[in-house]
Amino acid sequence: MDTEFLMRDKLVLRGLMFHGFHGVLEEEKKLGQKFLVDIDAYLELQKAGDTDNLDDSVSYADIYNLAREVVEGPSFNLLESVATKIVKDIFASYRQISAVRVRVGKPHVAVKGPVEYLGVEIYRSRTNMK
Repeated sequence: MDTEFLMRDKLVLRGLMFHGFHGVLEEEKKLGQKFLVDIDAYLELQKAGDTDNLDDSVSYADIYNLAREVVEGPSFNLLESVATKIVKDIFASYRQISAVRVRVGKPHVAVKGPVEYLGVEIYRSRTNMK
């Protein structure tokens, strides 16, 4: 994995909560459940910091709305597919974003024992997208 991204500028969205209908169980698709989403969107932020102009960055609200549309939209079986769709939509909408890290979690899962959530985390850069 390319770890150079760890030292780069990024927009940070944490603790996004949405109700969606993803999962392999019939009950998940019928009743839905809460999903937690975290996003890091990597892009150059120096110009925005110098100009204090949103046109030189990307609106957090726009990324939030994009994630909401994916999670609250059509059902997927796997969280991997939900996360990948969020990444692909971000790349399609914002050319200035060079890489994205997305975490999608389910706090209400059918496991024996207490958990905060179970989920997936993916990192994709434009150069490693298929």
